[in-house]
Amino acid sequence: MKIKHYRAADMRTALRQVRDAQGPDAVILSSRRVPGGVEVVAAIDYDGEDAATDQLAAGMATAPAHSGLVDTYGADRRQAQAQVSAAQSAPARAAQHDPALFGVASKSRAPANDHVSERAELRRQFTSSDRARHTVEAEPALDMDLTQIDLIGASSDVNEELRTLRRMLETQLATLAWNDLSRRSPIQTELLKQLTQLGLAQDLATEIVTQMPTRLELAEANRLALALLSRKIETTGERWMDGGGVVALVGATGVGKTTLIAKLAARWVLRHGPRDIALISTDSVRIGAQEQIQTLGRLLGVPAYAIDGAAELAEVLAHLSDKRLVLIDTAGLSPRDPRLEEELTLLAAASKRIETTLVLSAAAQAGAIEEAVQRFAPANPTTCMLTKLDEATSLGGAVSTVIRARLPVTYVSEGQRVPEDLAPARAHQLIARAVDLTRKSGASVDEDLLRRRFGTVAHAIA
Repeated sequence: MKIKHYRAADMRTALRQVRDAQGPDAVILSSRRVPGGVEVVAAIDYDGEDAATDQLAAGMATAPAHSGLVDTYGADRRQAQAQVSAAQSAPARAAQHDPALFGVASKSRAPANDHVSERAELRRQFTSSDRARHTVEAEPALDMDLTQIDLIGASSDVNEELRTLRRMLETQLATLAWNDLSRRSPIQTELLKQLTQLGLAQDLATEIVTQMPTRLELAEANRLALALLSRKIETTGERWMDGGGVVALVGATGVGKTTLIAKLAARWVLRHGPRDIALISTDSVRIGAQEQIQTLGRLLGVPAYAIDGAAELAEVLAHLSDKRLVLIDTAGLSPRDPRLEEELTLLAAASKRIETTLVLSAAAQAGAIEEAVQRFAPANPTTCMLTKLDEATSLGGAVSTVIRARLPVTYVSEGQRVPEDLAPARAHQLIARAVDLTRKSGASVDEDLLRRRFGTVAHAIA
């Protein structure tokens, strides 16, 4: 066996040196990191080693000792072999006295077996165990795994530092861009501030300001910006009160669907009478929901039906084909309820006559309103209604959502009075209400928020 030490800058280079010097059959005995790189200890078995080992074993078994080293080694080896042989041959000796006891035949071991045993013992002292051997072919994979772990850790740290530096750079650039915009276009920056105070989304505020003509006074620019915002809101008027339809109200729990149906039904009865209207409740989840619809029907003198879910809706609608207006109250479910999508799909497939309207609470946060629009999309709503305007502190989130989703607003509702607290949606009135709420709440924004929101798009505004 020939043992050599190799040093290199990295493990891949060291293994290449081992392969070049000792060939692909070299054995990696150890490896460790040292200053400046790695150190690898490798060895190679030669073809003549078996013959040399056999000669050494034969010589030690037959020739007399020629040195103290040989005598010592031979004595130690023979003593160890004697102990092992005694332990291994105990059952054989017992079997010689009583072969049937151990189920073995009383045969003497052949002398050749002793020679083979000595030879194997010597080879184990000169070579490594098979379980501990790593060939040059297998070592690169191990080294690459360790290197990859180190690189992953280093790469993670570097990426985090790069992200931090990028955020710092973006903040600095946004600050510079915002300061430049404030100096060159003070009217635009003031409009952005006012639209942000309304609670309007960043992209909508930017879009409105970019559409503004230059060289306007602040008051005139403010009126024009609000007018542009109101034009983005679609409304439908009272087409249900005029032409009727099959209208299903969907929305999250607690947005006021049942109260809306009561207001709409009362409004129809006051205008057309109770003859051509019917009410349906598919809400079998909330306790007392169906009783509310039936009580409302008795008070207004109109037929009211309570069914168990949207699956029975088609049959009831076929029975009410002669009614001009059918109002359907659906179960209020959380936007994250796993049953929501299934219920909405059944509702959409019940009849082609159904027009779905999404009921949104104006008092909810902007994120909650956006989530409701996304979650109730399987019902294919074509319009929306805004409720609880009296509880809202800002209408910017609701306005931004209906504009983005392109949902026309049919009615707005505030309060519990039936049917007084219901009005057809008017875009300019909705914006005026939003401005009034902002003034009453004293909403304000600081310069840091404006820099973060509009600094990156300042070049498009100027």
